[in-house]
Amino acid sequence: MCKKCDKEKFYITTAIAYTSRKPHIGNSYEIVMTDAIARYKRMQGYDVFFCTGTDEHGQKIEEYAEAAGVTPKEYVDKVAGEIKEICDLLNTTYDHFIRTTDEHHEKTVQKIFKKLYDQGDIYKGEYEGLYCTPCESFWTESQLVDGKCPDCGREVKPAKEEAYFLKLSKYQKQLEDFIEEHPNFIYPESRKKEMVNNFIKPGIQDLCVSRTSFKWGIPVDFDPKHVIYVWIDALSNYITALGYDCGENSDKYRKYWPADVHIIGKDILRFHTIYWPIMLMALGEPLPKQVFAHPWLLFGQDKMSKSRGNVIYADDLVKLIGVDAVRYYLLSEMPYASDGSITYETIFERYNSDLANTIGNLVNRTIAMNNKYFDGVIQEPTAEEVLDFEIKTACTDTVKKVDELLTTYRVADALETIVALAKRCNKYIDETMPWALAKDEEKKARLGTVLYNLLEGIRYIAILLSPFMPETSDKIMEQLNCDNKDYDTLDSFGTLKPGVKVNKAVPLFNRLDSEKLLAEIHAKQEEAKKNEKKTAPKIEGLAQIGIDDFAKVELRVGEIKACEPIKKSKKLLKLTVFDGEKDRTVASGISPYYKPDELVGKKIVLVANLKPAKLCGVESNGMILAASTGDDVKVIFLDNEIPAGNKIS
Repeated sequence: MCKKCDKEKFYITTAIAYTSRKPHIGNSYEIVMTDAIARYKRMQGYDVFFCTGTDEHGQKIEEYAEAAGVTPKEYVDKVAGEIKEICDLLNTTYDHFIRTTDEHHEKTVQKIFKKLYDQGDIYKGEYEGLYCTPCESFWTESQLVDGKCPDCGREVKPAKEEAYFLKLSKYQKQLEDFIEEHPNFIYPESRKKEMVNNFIKPGIQDLCVSRTSFKWGIPVDFDPKHVIYVWIDALSNYITALGYDCGENSDKYRKYWPADVHIIGKDILRFHTIYWPIMLMALGEPLPKQVFAHPWLLFGQDKMSKSRGNVIYADDLVKLIGVDAVRYYLLSEMPYASDGSITYETIFERYNSDLANTIGNLVNRTIAMNNKYFDGVIQEPTAEEVLDFEIKTACTDTVKKVDELLTTYRVADALETIVALAKRCNKYIDETMPWALAKDEEKKARLGTVLYNLLEGIRYIAILLSPFMPETSDKIMEQLNCDNKDYDTLDSFGTLKPGVKVNKAVPLFNRLDSEKLLAEIHAKQEEAKKNEKKTAPKIEGLAQIGIDDFAKVELRVGEIKACEPIKKSKKLLKLTVFDGEKDRTVASGISPYYKPDELVGKKIVLVANLKPAKLCGVESNGMILAASTGDDVKVIFLDNEIPAGNKIS
């Protein structure tokens, strides 16, 4: 395990985070995992380049910005800032934070698009299919699951527009050959089988790579009504971050590319193992060495979502238990191939058992005993017994196991191995009973040897923990009064210098009162719900009203006779609604969710006596009822046999 003399390079990336909203704790797992691997590789002597960042274009961003009353750039600036703050809060050591609104990235993406077009790998056509707005993905009927988007489970809508396409099908055989020749390209193995059997072998369809129905994206410079679709834009970040420039590439690009590994979530594996490799093949660039797809971190058994009310944010959790404890939980709780789970109960349980009771207790009582029995001075290990060799072997074996596990990104298993070493050291204390040895002057040399072995074992634990819990590692080394964190010193047991005086024992992790904390969290959640009800707009129906108030609202059956977009707005549609007596104009903010021709002829619920209001130059006389479903909106349609004008009561 010698340090790399020639500083062998290691380029590692996360997927870039979408700037739709502030990331929750489940989103933070990936950046912390990637950071742990990057730190470990640096510790081994690699020249590491670690890249992360934000994906900032697309229809969804445009809609969120309009709803917030700001420009898309203002919106993504705010969210990208929040994402970067979370990365920094969690003590991640990225070397570059790319934003897809960076000038170099945008210009290079335009060059990539033009290069692929000029060489015939991108062609112009027309797309007609089913579109999922939240995922910004087109699907065929056969790809849907129960009639809905196979990625997020939401509704899809028919869409038809002029578009450019990337010839994925042209490179299918080349991709199949590459995957066969590079068996570790898609990792773990179960993910590779899923991609090959479900997406590649059935036949790869050409990919829609431009859009005309929204503007917030990188324009196709030779056809400006088109914006470059998300996957060419977003995926290119891995090379533009290094200074790729379609031939005039930077020294950094030539040094670090190809990536050693892309760390991504399992939900975007298809894009990284089909679209991205084919893009690189078409550009004539090397492919990444590996794509590792990790599972999700769930809240209990559910995927975290703001609409479900089960979101935990990293900054809130850090305030509760500290940065390193959050890092430890994220990294230790995620299984290798199946989804992990996060609940406040398991967070507190893991904190108390692993951090306070096992690691914290080991360090605290060992340092305290060395201070008590030898005035803090580390003793020469001169009275060894057979039992000591078990500890020595446990330490050196742990180093080898951790290295083997991290080579295949089994981060949780690596942490479990380190905690197991701490447990073995605690057991060694019980076996040797230093307090009993201290009572016998003739056993002082043996006592000094036992404490030396424990202190050296703790040094092993501190160094091995440093990629996962860097602040905790520093605190342990400070208490040991040892600045030797060199990974190479773990080759053989016994590097800790006798004669050095350890510092005062300071608890690393104080036990948490789980019941008290859970009660406080529950109380805050209940208070938040009450405040939400108090501040919620009355139009959402959250405020109580009497029957007299309700009687003032006249609901009628309306029939939509005509529908068209309002030119000054991306959100509003102008509806002509027959109310049983006359046609009236209603402006409704449902443009992101319905095409005009989908609505004509439909019977809807009309609020007939709403005070007229002028919206984007159109006088709206009424309102139609609709329901929100997460990121989607559904108009409430009525049976067509009900006559227009009938009152609803």
